[in-house]
Amino acid sequence: MPARGARPPSLLRALASATHPGPAVAVTAAGTLLAVAAGIPAGRTALVCAAVVAGQASIGWSNDWLDADRDRAVARADKPVVQGAVSPSLLRAAALLSAAAAVALSLLLGIVPGLLLLLLVASGWAYNAGLKRTIWSFTGYVVGFGALPAGVVAAAPGSGAAPWWLVAAGAALGGAAHLANVAPDLEDDLATGVRGLPHRLGARVSAVTGAALLGAASLALVLGPAGPPTTTGWAALALAVPAAVVAGSAGRPRFRRLAFPAVMVLTVLDVVLLVLGGAALS
Repeated sequence: MPARGARPPSLLRALASATHPGPAVAVTAAGTLLAVAAGIPAGRTALVCAAVVAGQASIGWSNDWLDADRDRAVARADKPVVQGAVSPSLLRAAALLSAAAAVALSLLLGIVPGLLLLLLVASGWAYNAGLKRTIWSFTGYVVGFGALPAGVVAAAPGSGAAPWWLVAAGAALGGAAHLANVAPDLEDDLATGVRGLPHRLGARVSAVTGAALLGAASLALVLGPAGPPTTTGWAALALAVPAAVVAGSAGRPRFRRLAFPAVMVLTVLDVVLLVLGGAALS
């Protein structure tokens, strides 16, 4: 319930908040920049962007709709449903409509790129619908984030399949995103019966695993392409290796304050390398 005397946000603001705008914008930006770097024409790039936006909105809205009772049980004051600003039934309708839009927009790109982009959407919905409560919780993120670069590359006219290292890097970033996304809510999740892989690993092992995945993404993006690594690639690895070590040391008090900035450095670095990897394909 909202705090006494507090005014709930407007309906539009509540709906925007329920899309989980941070992750939604980050995923959309990564997909759009990859499309630009891969040389996809402006019209198709805009279509990629719109398809990913619709899919990400549907995932966010379905999450808050399906988790409404659980969020109320733990008094998640940051959730629009708990604030009384939006009803679960409205979130359900918004989620279904945006999912339908994602299907239409994705398939306009063609069967192969459309199905790959929709695999990202389906993975998010599967995670929200119950996968996150199991030891296989990571598969929603790994499969979905691996499908994103594959779908974007397939959307380029005359393009073949995305190279393994681009898909592997996306999947590794997805696994790391899962671990980072769950970390702040571990206690609330456990209180409501959610025991995904991060809950079983614990905070410390999850931090080490997430750092290792981000480091693995960096290695794949630098060493995967044919030919020797570029100067930029070697510089990226020189930054990624110590950042991964610090990020993986979150369980030690002396490194705890540096762990989050290190994760951010690795994430930004990997996204930049991902985009550069797309540019190398064009």
